[in-house]
This record gives sequence, C-alpha cells and structure tokens, in this order.
Amino acid sequence: MDILLAGMTAEGADTVATKTGPTIRRMQLGQELRRLRQTALRDDGDGTGMTLAQAVKGLGFTESKLYRVENGLTGLPKVQDLKELLDRYGVTDPDDVEFLLEIHKNSLHRGWWSPYRSLMPSGFGMSVGLEGDAKILRVYEPNRMFGLFQTEAYARAQFEIAKPIDERTTEFVERSVEIRMRRKEAITRTDRPVEIHAILEEAAVRHVFGGPEVMREQYEHLAELVALDHVTVQILPMSQPVYRALDNFVLMEFEPPLPRVVSIDTLDTVSLTDKDTDLWRYARRFDAMRAGAPAPRETPQFLERLAREMEQR
Repeated sequence: MDILLAGMTAEGADTVATKTGPTIRRMQLGQELRRLRQTALRDDGDGTGMTLAQAVKGLGFTESKLYRVENGLTGLPKVQDLKELLDRYGVTDPDDVEFLLEIHKNSLHRGWWSPYRSLMPSGFGMSVGLEGDAKILRVYEPNRMFGLFQTEAYARAQFEIAKPIDERTTEFVERSVEIRMRRKEAITRTDRPVEIHAILEEAAVRHVFGGPEVMREQYEHLAELVALDHVTVQILPMSQPVYRALDNFVLMEFEPPLPRVVSIDTLDTVSLTDKDTDLWRYARRFDAMRAGAPAPRETPQFLERLAREMEQR
C-alpha cells in the first residue's frame, strides 16, 4: 500500500484517527496530501514534485485553499475535490483512496468547541482542538494560572473582573467558563490523559482572582493535580535570576508521525506554528526555564506556603 501517512501504515494511522478529534484528522490528511504533492509526477514530465499552482490547475479551488488544507487549517468540504486531487497525484489504488476519504470524512466533524468559536480569540479554536488530542504539553505561563489547571471559581473570577473593561456580557462569561472546564477534561479523563509539564511564574500563582477563598481552593486543586503521575509543575520564583520568556506558550507533541506544534498567546491572538526554527527556539526557552526553576518536588511545599499566606489575609 502506497499511502503511509508520512511513515505510518494505513492501519496504524486509522487506529490513531479513531481516538482523536477532527483537528488532528485535518492535520493527518493535510500532511499526507503535502507528501503526495511533493512526490507526484508533474504533467510537464520534468521530474517529480508539483507546486501548489500545478496541483490546483483546472480544479475548483485555489492555491491558498490547498495551502490551508495541507497545513490543517481547513478542510476540503467537497469529496469530489479530494478525489480529483488524488487522481492528479496518481493515487488510484481503491484501498488508498478509501483510506484517505475516511480520514477526510472524520476531519469534517465539528469539535466540541465549535459552538463557542465566536467567543474565542483568533486561532484559539484550533489550539483547543489540538490541545485535547496532544500526547504531551510543555507549558510556560507567566501571568496567571494555566487554563487547564484553573478551578471554576478562579476562571469565573478572571472573566468577571474583566467584564466591564472588555464590555462583555454575562453570557460571554458563563460560556467562557464552560470552555475552560471542558478543556480540563484532557487532564482528568481516564483514557489517555494528556501529559503536562508546566512552568509557572511565581506571579502567575500569586495574582489574586476572586479573593482568599477562591485562591485557597485553587492552590488545593493545583496540589491535587501535581500529585498525578502525568502532571509536573515547576514554579519559578520572582527572585530567581534566570532566563524568562516574554510570551506564554504551549509546546504540543502528538503520536508519530504528526509534527510538533507550538501555540503562542499574544494579546488577543493565538498563533500556531510547526516550523522547525520556531519549535527549536521555544524548546530552548522551555529547557532554560525548566533548568532554572526549583525541582517539581518542591512545588507542593510552595503551594502550602501560599495557602497559609492566604489564611492570614
């Protein structure tokens, strides 16, 4: 069988697809379509490897559309478009075609976050979709508790305090809290919970939202999470003279052969990239802060001290 999904057998890739959401399936399909385009025989007979323009010539969509499909940013709604593309790439084996059509069908499903898309910053929907299907998340959060670690009261307090400033509605607040609580299921589910290694700035855990009672509950909840085998948290003290990144980011790793992705949160936009140069840069930043922060075993004691400080307020 020729279709290997960038190194994985079709049988193995299909097994992964059944356990993942539509965002990952779009990535799988896009990755395979890019590989097929880059190895396809060109119509001009001048070797292999089609450009985007050559691939879409005479078809019902544009170069930019195919670029977005290959990068997992969107799907090809029409099955006929995919069939014509596969024909152009010389994919004629019925099993190969059926395999890719099945991934395509699954990629068009709506993720649980789709009804909330209008509430999300640009790029955040795709980040949420990938987050839930990741194998490992490496997180840096400088300003507030990482979203997947937040209690409902803490999350609501965040949105409530910003409500009059950002001119948000009560519905926006409640639905935003719903999104955050749904995201937490990636940690607590019994089937393949995501492995997380998070570096939190001391400021991120000291910033008060909702008052002492909310914060004590948040510290207790985080202490429960760090007791899990698949959750590691390091807290970087403000007094520590070490390297610190300016933006919060999440490095996401998936089951092979899918590429790593970094999600970068800047103001009201979430950007995603799988470029090697970006991945190397953020991996170096994470490793530098991980090496400079106290060991994970010190985190429970740090949280206990914070909780005691809150009791004295």
